Amino acid sequence: MFTVEQIKAVHSKVKSGADFPAYIQDIKKLGVTFYETFVTDGHTDYYGANDYKTSSVARYETLTIPQVSNVEQFKTDILAHQQGKTDYLTFCSDCAKSGIEKWSVCMDKMTCTYYDKAGCKILIEQIPQ
Repeated sequence: MFTVEQIKAVHSKVKSGADFPAYIQDIKKLGVTFYETFVTDGHTDYYGANDYKTSSVARYETLTIPQVSNVEQFKTDILAHQQGKTDYLTFCSDCAKSGIEKWSVCMDKMTCTYYDKAGCKILIEQIPQ
């Protein structure tokens, strides 16, 4: 099975949201089937076959996430990130400010889903292949 260290090595190639599709393909090859990233501290839970799970440690100081999300601001921020205008930490900070609690990636469906604190789906994106 894959390790957090292997995933970190792949993630080190990511400079902006523009690199996200290639990153997904690379971790899929490692055996990742699903993952959830939590905006509060940047830790991620990774899942693989046969109920395998491993988690990364917090990546930054705890961010506060408001109860009410700002969907329009989030859409503006994610577009900027996908165009390579922001780095990962800026994107996470922008997510927190917009009320995004986490995102999940499903390798089977090739989707990335963003959630608010109430667990409501804010945005579902198809990941380019």
